[in-house]
Amino acid sequence: MGKSVENKGVKNRIVSAAWQLFHERGYNGTTVDDIIELSETSKGSFYYYFNTKDELLNTLSLILDDYYEELDSTMDPEMNSFDKLLYLNYKMHEMMEDRISIDLLASLYSTQLVSQGQRNLLDHNRNYYKLITRIVEEGQKRGEIQADLSVSEITGYYSMCERALVTDWCLNRGSYSLGEYSRKCMPIMLEHFKAN
Repeated sequence: MGKSVENKGVKNRIVSAAWQLFHERGYNGTTVDDIIELSETSKGSFYYYFNTKDELLNTLSLILDDYYEELDSTMDPEMNSFDKLLYLNYKMHEMMEDRISIDLLASLYSTQLVSQGQRNLLDHNRNYYKLITRIVEEGQKRGEIQADLSVSEITGYYSMCERALVTDWCLNRGSYSLGEYSRKCMPIMLEHFKAN
């Protein structure tokens, strides 16, 4: 992930360090001790938040949300709301393609499908859902996004399309660019919601 992990809470530092190491060394090439060292925490801190390294797979949503916050803070507030949705989709999928191993993504998606616990990717308290909801609401008020469906229905459809694009990319073992494929497909998938 490249970003410094120093000014975050302990749990976030562990998560950021872990995903940085997963990218650099692979999941199997990363040990708990490596994560503790890079995050500048302790074994006690690590095991306070996580029972095993495997549990870190479910924290990808935190990494994605951090990047959504970064994108939100740099995005032109005057940009057309429909274009904001497309921009966020493209930038996020470009980042995932560049920085997150396809095997880790596939593992995360498969664990979300079979897990009995919380499905973090569907947690509507995530910053991701709050951001998309805000942009859809803004777009409807500005007349840039159709108002024939509720904000929550459009947000749900948007997130489903994003997951579909990532799933298809994983199924194809990354044989094409996720960012470029998303740039081409997402406008078609969302066309109904664009105001005329």
